[in-house]
Amino acid sequence: MAIVRRSKKRDAILRLIRSTKCHPSADWIYQQLKDDYPNLSLGTVYRNLNQLSEQHIIRRVGVINGQERFDADTYPHAHFVCNCCGAVMDLPDYAPSRQYVQSLSEQYEFIVEGHEFNLRGLCKDCKNLITLEETVS
Repeated sequence: MAIVRRSKKRDAILRLIRSTKCHPSADWIYQQLKDDYPNLSLGTVYRNLNQLSEQHIIRRVGVINGQERFDADTYPHAHFVCNCCGAVMDLPDYAPSRQYVQSLSEQYEFIVEGHEFNLRGLCKDCKNLITLEETVS
């Protein structure tokens, strides 16, 4: 893995990701930082997100509504993803244990290099909105 030099933009991207629980996309990060860094490009944001992810400083949550989302919390945990609005919520107490992953690895004779655990469905707000719409109809 190549050593990546620090930069003001890279530090700002990382600081922003660490300051939010919204699991941001590259576009969201770009929109938040462009006023403070007028020569920031979306390509620079993507490049830095890829480097931070490859160095395990941040993690990828997955593609949600067509955009890759990121998380500053690299400790193993699950996420809930709303299929309606795209909200991502941390579920810190829910992740497969190391023992479970190890037993699967031994049982099926593979090497686990990482894992994600995501639940999908409707968040409380979207569920309530759909219930309200059904009641009105």
